[in-house]
Amino acid sequence: MTATLLIRLAGPLQAWGTGSRFLHRDTDPERPTKSGVLGLLAAADGHHRDQHDTDYPDALPLAILAKLRFGVRADRPGVLIRDFHTVGGGRFPIRPRDVILDHRRADGVPEAESQEEGPFGVVDLPTWYGAPKGIHPDESGTLQAKAAVGRTPLITTRWYLSDAAFVAGVESDDRALLERLADRLDRPRRMVWLGRKNCPPAERLSHGVHDGAIESVLERTALLPNATEAEPYTWVETSPGQQDSVPVADQPVSFSSRHRVHVQRWEHRRHIPLREPDIRWESP
Repeated sequence: MTATLLIRLAGPLQAWGTGSRFLHRDTDPERPTKSGVLGLLAAADGHHRDQHDTDYPDALPLAILAKLRFGVRADRPGVLIRDFHTVGGGRFPIRPRDVILDHRRADGVPEAESQEEGPFGVVDLPTWYGAPKGIHPDESGTLQAKAAVGRTPLITTRWYLSDAAFVAGVESDDRALLERLADRLDRPRRMVWLGRKNCPPAERLSHGVHDGAIESVLERTALLPNATEAEPYTWVETSPGQQDSVPVADQPVSFSSRHRVHVQRWEHRRHIPLREPDIRWESP
């Protein structure tokens, strides 16, 4: 029997990128993407981007998650905002804990006058620039840069949806699969976020598994308590070429950081009227 897992996506910030690059990180201005929501489910289940991780050998492969039918309703569309993020540049300080936890690093720190800031002071290397992850101690403990360390910072542009709330659903004929995913959302194996790592969810994610296809379940699902739309738009996955459907390129094939791949799927946007909702939410 067909069933649908409901997922509440609400938080101060959300970011569902569709074409992000290093200097420009975008977000879909209207709703979460299928790729982003499946990524959230994959993380909760313990999936590793490159599928080589042995911490959770029973984690579901992406190919299984990708077969889920997807839909999302924008009860509170939120506001599109832009943030500027500066990376690189500046001096790289040696933190007290780095010296305490790594004797090689301690041996490699040159003698320098300690500035009295905090109980341990701060040892500063005025000639080192760049991000900490580009600087590591060698075998002798001397700090070395593995790559060229630039002195010029970069300003990146990052877009977010602020104060938004959505009701997403994933549909399957395998109810046991949906029950497993619902349990993982309540007890995630890895960190979960609303599209980007600095976007934690503000509410419980799982809202249970319900009998029926996405459309019928959303018809019975009340608006979120903080909804701003009386008749919110809903985007539902459809068969290719179905009337009034449009293609979107957010069907994930690989989440690998070095070989991320998405292909086209089809969806349509419409209003799904509420019919005496019996699936309700706890008031904040």
